[in-house]
Amino acid sequence: MGLAAYRHKRDFRRSPEPRGRRVKSRAQLRFVVQKHAARRLHYDFRLELDGVLRSWAVPKGPSLDAREKRLAVHVEDHPLEYGSFEGIIPEGEYGAGTVLLWDQGFWKPEGDPREGCRKGRLKFQLQGRKLRGGWTLVRMGGKAAQEGRDNWLLIKERDAAARPLSQGDILEEQPDSVAARRPRARAKTARSTAHKSSRKSSRKEAPRPEGARRGPLPAFVEPELATLVRDPPSGDDWLHEIKLDGYRMLGRVHGGRARLLTRNAKDWTRRFPQLAEAAAALPVDEALLDGEIVALDENGISSFQALQNALSAGRPDHLVYFVFDLLHHDGYDLRAARLRERKAVLAGLLPDSGNAIRYSGEVEGRGEAVFREACLRALEGIVSKHKDAPYRSGRGQDWRKVKCLARQEFVIGGYTEPRGARAGLGALLLGVHDDGRLRFAGRVGTGFSAASLAELHRRLRRLEQSRPAFAEPPRGAAARGVHWVKPRLVAEVAFSNWTRDGRLRQPVFEGLREDKEPDEIRRERARTPRQRSAALRETAMETPASPRRASPAAEVAGVRLTHPERVLYPEQGITKRALARYYERIADWILPHVVQRPLSLVRCPQGYGKTCFYQKHAAEGASEHLKRVRVPGEAAPYLAVADVRGLVSLVQLGVLEIHPWGAQVGDLEHPDRLTLDLDPAPGVAWARVVATAKALHQRLSDLGLRSFVKTTGGKGLHVVVPLAPRHGWAEVKEFTRALAEECVRRQPDWYVAKASKAARSGKIFIDYLRNARGATAVAAYSARARAQAPVSTPLRWEELSAKLRPDGFTVASLPRRLSALRADPWQGMHRLRQTISRSAFRALGLR
Repeated sequence: MGLAAYRHKRDFRRSPEPRGRRVKSRAQLRFVVQKHAARRLHYDFRLELDGVLRSWAVPKGPSLDAREKRLAVHVEDHPLEYGSFEGIIPEGEYGAGTVLLWDQGFWKPEGDPREGCRKGRLKFQLQGRKLRGGWTLVRMGGKAAQEGRDNWLLIKERDAAARPLSQGDILEEQPDSVAARRPRARAKTARSTAHKSSRKSSRKEAPRPEGARRGPLPAFVEPELATLVRDPPSGDDWLHEIKLDGYRMLGRVHGGRARLLTRNAKDWTRRFPQLAEAAAALPVDEALLDGEIVALDENGISSFQALQNALSAGRPDHLVYFVFDLLHHDGYDLRAARLRERKAVLAGLLPDSGNAIRYSGEVEGRGEAVFREACLRALEGIVSKHKDAPYRSGRGQDWRKVKCLARQEFVIGGYTEPRGARAGLGALLLGVHDDGRLRFAGRVGTGFSAASLAELHRRLRRLEQSRPAFAEPPRGAAARGVHWVKPRLVAEVAFSNWTRDGRLRQPVFEGLREDKEPDEIRRERARTPRQRSAALRETAMETPASPRRASPAAEVAGVRLTHPERVLYPEQGITKRALARYYERIADWILPHVVQRPLSLVRCPQGYGKTCFYQKHAAEGASEHLKRVRVPGEAAPYLAVADVRGLVSLVQLGVLEIHPWGAQVGDLEHPDRLTLDLDPAPGVAWARVVATAKALHQRLSDLGLRSFVKTTGGKGLHVVVPLAPRHGWAEVKEFTRALAEECVRRQPDWYVAKASKAARSGKIFIDYLRNARGATAVAAYSARARAQAPVSTPLRWEELSAKLRPDGFTVASLPRRLSALRADPWQGMHRLRQTISRSAFRALGLR
């Protein structure tokens, strides 16, 4: 094909791409995969042959799953110099957007590669940093070939380097540039739209945070994203920021010039010239900033509608760029440094008020109070970030968002005619993607201004088509007068909640999201986001050990596991690795019940059925991911966890059971929950245990207390009552003792409140002793050191019945349950702040 077509499409006076020349290929042939954020994100797959790079555009990127056949569109040859190109192609040029080197290495054809290209079947081996093993490119026939389109399929061969998508997507796991890991020449930047500072800065050398590594300024870094959860994390290890309502933006500063890049690497510098100028004027030689561009209303609150109005009116001069993270600073990559240390450097570079570019502040600890205040001020919510976490691209558990009002993006699939005096359109038909299909989610007909109605109508008319894009569109009267459109536009919508059949309640239009692609839009689910649900299903399938090559160590959630194939539960073949992956994937569910609490642990280093022992004090040499908690009156500290890495570190220690205190580290003398443990003697019917739990539930309700129930992972149940941390241990223990003794007085043949085994024969022991200072109860979602690997599992009261198996939820089966749940069985528990009233004490004969 040669380079004529390549050169014809480009203006090398404006584009930083190499002009290149055809040269003789070397003995070892190179390959490169470039991540190209043009109008749509795609991956360019290039193979060196005959002195050029033969090139294919792969819209969905390569996959290690041999069952996946990825479309690869054959495009013009590129020069060999393009194999080391990273940079930003300016707006108005062919392929405008950010290009980074996603993978590179060498390739070896099987057979004659020229013959393979001619016949349409090219087989080869890759030796890259991310892609390895056998691959095939196959030319497609059919309609595409008849229409002159040179479409191919990129397919991974079935070999040791292949793996199913259910075990992870290489594109999500390793989104960053390979060039950023080694010294290289800095990518050229286009001069046409970058803003340059007119002043010289006089600045002091900023301290280098621990973990900073010398390296070049990357062309782009995929942003870190927050996972939606129901409650903010507690404890002082979290920094809480106000959730801003604007456009997420990376600021790339280099050589006195600045570019503003969206989360999809689109260059939006021209849209915000004043902000780019402000970023360029910062006292740095080079930096990569992460923040949000917003418009502030008269109360100083960010408003997405105000932002839309400012842009449509051509008035971006009153916008503010709030910056909350610093990824690169003057020759150092800061992503491996702790968040609090990155913020310390950033705060020294930015003013916190009064300027177009400002430092976005945070509050350390007190997550629930910050969230409550945010909602009282009618803000969107908060984002909580672990202060010791590195910067990890993609969505994870180090950043968590909690929303006061449900709000997310939707794909527009149609619109209705206006009624009455309204002009333009009546309502938008909205959808979200699910399993590759666009699902109808409802209509939004409020929140529009006259200007937005006119603009939407103008843009949607151009996208009209005869058939709906929805997999199951409205029909009959519901579809009368609907104009179907191509699903190209994304709307942000606020709403109260979802109906059972997946429709929006009380939706309000907030604006169009120009920074999001329609293909990205999925329904946001608190605690069980879509990618986590898939992982949960994977855990259930993986749990029984399958034959694998033994390895001396493995890594789960960033924690090194020794002897990962050691079998901990022989009946199911559950290995240390499988148990670690279980905790990694249910972390959102268990962490609220264990973080920032002293822990007592049941350790079985060789597995269930072997030697086990009880440990409550921290031993020397514990993992860096485990916290040490000083407890007044104790000679040695306890262990505590703050995140998923702590959970996996417990598995590395051989922990099979996790038993937290009923109080948090910040206030150990005032419990925030009480637990009544229903422990039946051998031979007591399960139906009687269920009846007892329901009777306690009713009695507690009569006393003004809401309660929750969970299985213990054995033959009993736990009835749990969340409390505001105001009562002392003695008060709570006395209350639960009186409640247990009341039950004994009412039905002495059924119950006993003494721990004596002789007294418990044929009865249920109502164990109130777990409410003493230092006592513990097994955590919700913790495994147990028992046959079948049972799990202590929260239930809705409506689920509790004599038909339910008390030990039916296991490490193998629980992930399937969690992925299928529509809501947390203990919904609202963590926001419940109830106290034991004086009348409740009096009703039990106390005080």
